[in-house]
Amino acid sequence: MNISDIFKIQNEEEFNKVAIHTFKKQYHSVNVYKKYVDNRRVDLNKISHYKDIPFLPIEFFKNFSIKISETKTQKTFLSSGTTNTLRSKHHVTDIKLYEKSFINGFIRNYGIPEDWIILSLLPSYLEQGDSSLIYMVNHLMKMTKNKKSRFISKNIKDTIKNLKKEKVLLIGVSYALLDLAETIEIDLSKWTIMETGGMKGRRKEIIRSELHSKLNSSFNTQQIHSEYGMTELLSQAYSEKNGVFSTPPWMKILIREVNDPFNYVKNGKTGGLNIIDLANQNSCSFIESKDLGRKINEINFEISGRFDHSEIRGCNLMNIT
Repeated sequence: MNISDIFKIQNEEEFNKVAIHTFKKQYHSVNVYKKYVDNRRVDLNKISHYKDIPFLPIEFFKNFSIKISETKTQKTFLSSGTTNTLRSKHHVTDIKLYEKSFINGFIRNYGIPEDWIILSLLPSYLEQGDSSLIYMVNHLMKMTKNKKSRFISKNIKDTIKNLKKEKVLLIGVSYALLDLAETIEIDLSKWTIMETGGMKGRRKEIIRSELHSKLNSSFNTQQIHSEYGMTELLSQAYSEKNGVFSTPPWMKILIREVNDPFNYVKNGKTGGLNIIDLANQNSCSFIESKDLGRKINEINFEISGRFDHSEIRGCNLMNIT
């Protein structure tokens, strides 16, 4: 299989073919994943559909190196966290594959980066460093070829006032956007504002609808966009309104039962998110996350919170109320 085939997937049959091929490759070449599958005593001969593939619990990224054996790491991304938490590590062996994934995903939803001025309000990610989100946003800002695209931390109010009539995409972590909304009321109706979720311990967690309502009120916008991604993935899902996310053709969400992780629930029912990210060719494409949500259809889903006792993650964690 050619890597470029991942981004040419157009239907379920093609997705399944690439997913099965990817599973077989990763089973034989990612040591930790192989041990996990073997410990579950999975009959490999019975795996003919992506729903049959075992999903690796996301916690494994905290304690093990999840990558194809004998490949050289080009970039290691770390999850957000506090001094008391163990951060996940994603050892990326092909940074160009990550770039191709996030560029294609962005273009599918927002067009070419050159059409935008991109501003980034992600202070905590910059502080901690080694963030896949920072890498992605920085790369997209450079692609705009516009000197006005940049990370903003100082003179934020002046920057906003000077650009309020421009076509701007403001990407910000939730607590920083909320802080901004509480210090300035300004008409940003021409802007697209995208939250990446998470209060990161800086503020009390609130549900997404409340967050969006406050931001819309302060910025005179009709909809707040959202990005769903994580350190352990190389692809993103985006929401253009109402917290309903859509996945690109090489990414798929499955919803597992809360009390039986090996069974899936029907569309519309809440459960745990299993994520297939076929861009994760050199680590693990099949991840059992700690996020809760529900599928609306084959490409659309919502996030509703986290499993109890799960550590706070930086991207899109809204507590259930």
